[in-house]
Amino acid sequence: MPQSTAIEIFVDADACPVKEEVYKVAERHDLAVTLVANQFMRLPRDIVVRFVKVEDGPDVADDYIAEHAHSKAIVITADILLAQRCITQKATVIGTNGKPFTENSIGSAVAMRNLMADLRETGDVAGGPPPFSKADRSRFLSSLHEAIVQLKRIEG
Repeated sequence: MPQSTAIEIFVDADACPVKEEVYKVAERHDLAVTLVANQFMRLPRDIVVRFVKVEDGPDVADDYIAEHAHSKAIVITADILLAQRCITQKATVIGTNGKPFTENSIGSAVAMRNLMADLRETGDVAGGPPPFSKADRSRFLSSLHEAIVQLKRIEG
């Protein structure tokens, strides 16, 4: 994949709770947004958002995003394994709860994900992550803005 010269945002859009926030911040910074999903979704009218519909199947959207991630890309996802793949492509990765995934944090995030999956499989733990909150939304907006400012500083 050729290296892009512009900052862009990729959203793992299936079940993403912060799409509206992405649109607002991207519009403010005049950045391209690409939503990737395996089902059609409503797009905003007031900004240009590229939509990529991928085939159904496990990890098809993840594969698309990971293949297109680059050092000036910001990837929005709750998927820890996708985050890991994008970090190896030098992308900036932010969880939908606003917590950034970094080279320093991704190893422990993957380990915790695997541990929790094992515990759920054995029935020792039930349920998934906590519900999305206002604090998560606020943290996400702050993290996305900070990531953009940092990439612009590097760029300029």
